[in-house]
Amino acid sequence: MLTCSDFSQSEYLTILSHASAAEVKQLAEAIIPYLGDILVLQNRTGLVMLPATDSAEGTVFHLGEILTAEAHVRLGSGVEGYGMCIGRDLEWAMAIALLDAALVARIDVEEISQFLAEQAALQQQADEMLLRQVQATRIEMETF
Repeated sequence: MLTCSDFSQSEYLTILSHASAAEVKQLAEAIIPYLGDILVLQNRTGLVMLPATDSAEGTVFHLGEILTAEAHVRLGSGVEGYGMCIGRDLEWAMAIALLDAALVARIDVEEISQFLAEQAALQQQADEMLLRQVQATRIEMETF
């Protein structure tokens, strides 16, 4: 089984921001009693630039802006957590930030690690299915 040490912070934040919002919120709600005092430093929506890469030349450009929800928390122990997700779901962003803080503080790591491993597997399956669907539309053309 994968553990949180198998994921970098960037990787587990990505997994949480692509997981089911309801499930992430439910997990965060379950660990709140173990976190102690929580100070919300930031909880807001905003716009961020969406980078994309030109497939022909490999140059990065900005495709446009996307609406995001963002949260930043500090536990009584001084540990901070951060969360961001696409859309305006501030509770989801807050749940991600709380789970980030819990992992940094090594609180309820086993349960969170299990959730991350399950979500990573589900997301991998979804990516593979999408790739197969895209591959099925590929055509070979001959030019003269």
